[in-house]
Amino acid sequence: MKKVFSTLWVVGLLMAYHLTHAQTRRLSFDESWGQGYTLTQPINGYSGWADDTHYLEEDAKDKKTYQVDVKTGARSLYVPKEDISTRVFVRDKDIFIDYGTGEEKKLTDSPEEEEQNPTLSPDGKYVAFTRNSNLYSMEIRSGKEVQYTSDGTDVIYNGWSSWVYYEEILGRPTNYRAFWWSSDSKQLAFMRFDDTRVPMFPIYVSRGQNGYLEETRYPKAGQENPKVRIGFVKVEGSPIVWADFNEDEDQYFGQPYWSFDSQSIMVQWMNRDQTNLKFYAVNPFDGSKKEIYDEQQPTWINLDHEERITYLADNKHYILKSDKTGWAHYYLYTLDGKLLNPITQGDWQVVSLEYIDEKNKVIYFTARKENSATVDLYRIDYSGKNFKRLTFGDYTHQVRVSPNGAYFITNYSNVDTPNKVALVDNKGKIMRELADSKSPDFARYNIGKTEYFTIKSDDGKFDLPIVITYPTDFDETKVYPVIMSIYGGPDAGTVKNTWKNSSQSPYGGMSQYWANEGIIQIQCDHRASGHFGKQGVAWMHRNLGHWELIDYITVVKWLKSKPWVAKNKLLITGHSYGGYMTCLALTKGADYFDYGIAGAPVTSWELYDTHYTERWMDTPQDNAEGYRSGSILTYVDRYKGGLRIMHGDLDDNVHLQNTTQLVDALTDHGVPFELMIYPGSRHGFARSKLRYDFYERARFYYQYLLERPIPEEFKERFGKR
Repeated sequence: MKKVFSTLWVVGLLMAYHLTHAQTRRLSFDESWGQGYTLTQPINGYSGWADDTHYLEEDAKDKKTYQVDVKTGARSLYVPKEDISTRVFVRDKDIFIDYGTGEEKKLTDSPEEEEQNPTLSPDGKYVAFTRNSNLYSMEIRSGKEVQYTSDGTDVIYNGWSSWVYYEEILGRPTNYRAFWWSSDSKQLAFMRFDDTRVPMFPIYVSRGQNGYLEETRYPKAGQENPKVRIGFVKVEGSPIVWADFNEDEDQYFGQPYWSFDSQSIMVQWMNRDQTNLKFYAVNPFDGSKKEIYDEQQPTWINLDHEERITYLADNKHYILKSDKTGWAHYYLYTLDGKLLNPITQGDWQVVSLEYIDEKNKVIYFTARKENSATVDLYRIDYSGKNFKRLTFGDYTHQVRVSPNGAYFITNYSNVDTPNKVALVDNKGKIMRELADSKSPDFARYNIGKTEYFTIKSDDGKFDLPIVITYPTDFDETKVYPVIMSIYGGPDAGTVKNTWKNSSQSPYGGMSQYWANEGIIQIQCDHRASGHFGKQGVAWMHRNLGHWELIDYITVVKWLKSKPWVAKNKLLITGHSYGGYMTCLALTKGADYFDYGIAGAPVTSWELYDTHYTERWMDTPQDNAEGYRSGSILTYVDRYKGGLRIMHGDLDDNVHLQNTTQLVDALTDHGVPFELMIYPGSRHGFARSKLRYDFYERARFYYQYLLERPIPEEFKERFGKR
């Protein structure tokens, strides 16, 4: 009887096993592109907080926004306050204002001269803007316009950034805006740029019968930078007060920070070599300055435009973010520059301040501490005591802290877990699970498994992070081609322990499709990618391209040592710095890489701008060997394999000149490669070109990695329109 029971039990187990596996299947063509709710399902959005005790929830079904009580879960329609919905904007070259009622009021009337970057004063009574390289403001109630500067030309800009400041220092989100309201709305600070001696770079626009030139003042490595002055004006109009700096010095200025009482402004100054950062407290009424901070590093210092310093409301202290120890941490300073104490410390990196509880002297911040590929929320006292992790698990967390710091919402995931959302209090207690994007049908599908892990660098000094997606039905007895996706820039790693959404963009990524097609997909980062702090990034100093390629080759060696990896079908691909690394891999590293697809590559560093390039490389005059060894052109004679290069003809960041010089060298050597120029495209290709670009990328994969024709279903979806 026992034997019969045992037999029946085994039979039942086998039947259950086969039934379970019969229910699993591969994603269909449409499903692998994110069509339908197979692996994940839509969840409500959680964008922030209505007040201290109500979070905002965007309903995925009715598309309305609700406010939800943190304790009871009671939900009511959210009606935003009028004062937070006021906006000013430019349309048809004029400025309009909308107080949130839907009724727009036209503020300017200059259809021949376009206003730029209209910005409301903190009290909402004025709007500042630039026009024809000069700075203006208008009193909204009366319509009275005040012009503060009058010397603007095609090379003199007031309140409007020179290109290198827009791209590298103040940041693209500014849209060239270089003026700042004081907190009391009574003054404006602005930068004045003189590009007279900055070389002009011509970009040929091919439209029309004759075409025309775009002329941009673009300083390339070792060339002259713009001269910069910092000025102050009173809102009602006044003579300009200039900060006490010598504009003829070779220097940079970072984003300034007004004090809470508007009686001073913090100005960041840096030398041309980018090894010395100073903060000056500048008096906006007479221009005098007082040095309150001086930092020097042997390699470089980042002139950040975000969160370098955060003023405290007590008007006595500020929090500094610095990587001077080799890791980014927070420090507490008095306004006159006295260091009170480090707030955080250790061999890990802070990311961003999320909330400051000044009453209890506590900060809440995110950091990459548990794992460099994940992000968590922590709290710590100003003193550096009572340090506590508030998030949970082996996940990457994106948090939104309530206005009073009592609660936070976290959207979290890892490579195995689709996004979830939870409400948590500031003690780390989960109050409520809010959403789970994992589809109820998730287990029915057989997908390519994704893993996060590390491998040792060749010198044993670093654990290089990797995310790999294996082919569906991965079989170690078979052989598969590899796509390695990289970026590679300094402190710009791409490996994150997060869920890889199968429908991230219309034509990119789509990891499960390529998993179904039998391709191994890998992302990897090198020692200078930011996973190992500034002390890791510093390995790149004066030597761009060197250690990055060594570490990528280490990953390739590890891959090709596996019996399931094709020895002649490894493709590397990236854009911008990733394009540079791809081209370097197919030349200097051609013994290890078989194919490459490179977008908008820098091909020689003397062709890129001063501030970015010299930060890592110093000038070509000071580091001729570094520039030579970091140039793709140096290694063209080693080229082998198959390379596809794409570039936009209007790229004002990495100029088409880079690709042209590489093409010139490749053709002189008589070697085969593919080239695609996208007309009308900047550094990112024009949207109208994305479909074509995606199809040609796929064609390259099928032709060289899979060695079979593009499937008809693929052609119908992404081929000719």
